[in-house]
Amino acid sequence: MITERLQLIAATLDLCLAEGVGPDAVGRALGAQVPPSWPPPVFEPDDVDRVRRRLERDPATAPWTLCYVVRRSANADNLPSLVGVAGFAGPPSPDGAVEIGYAIAVEHQRRGYATEAVRALVTHAFAEPGVAVIVAFTFATLEPSIGVLRKTGFEYVGRDPDSGLMRFERRRDPTDPPVQAAA
Repeated sequence: MITERLQLIAATLDLCLAEGVGPDAVGRALGAQVPPSWPPPVFEPDDVDRVRRRLERDPATAPWTLCYVVRRSANADNLPSLVGVAGFAGPPSPDGAVEIGYAIAVEHQRRGYATEAVRALVTHAFAEPGVAVIVAFTFATLEPSIGVLRKTGFEYVGRDPDSGLMRFERRRDPTDPPVQAAA
């Protein structure tokens, strides 16, 4: 996925292995500068392990997994910069729901990267005919994250009973690509 400033690069087994080695390996694998604070807040080793296991089980799920958010260089002299991660928790469920998540490195927060990445994820998800709703969870204390969700059309629908996290949803609207009937 490419946006005005960003490229969202889907995780691969090689990128998951690079995460296990360290930030320099991730940077080499992506051809990008990695911020000193890498990994970003709430991006845990468990997340990488979950993605790696899913890709090992079913490589076809790659479009519905984690993406590395890379700021494309402004000119040929600049190396792209890794700014965070964003992506899907898995393929759409049978009832048409897909969950997104995102985390931006501290050095790159409050520059609109999360908003731009979430917009790309929404476009990608609603291009899939069977996706009817996109779900996101966040902590009540993460006001910038809540702001990203509101700016991108998500509405607060309640708290998850198990985790206590705030649940937001974005349903298809007339401006989204149409849902096609399943065969």
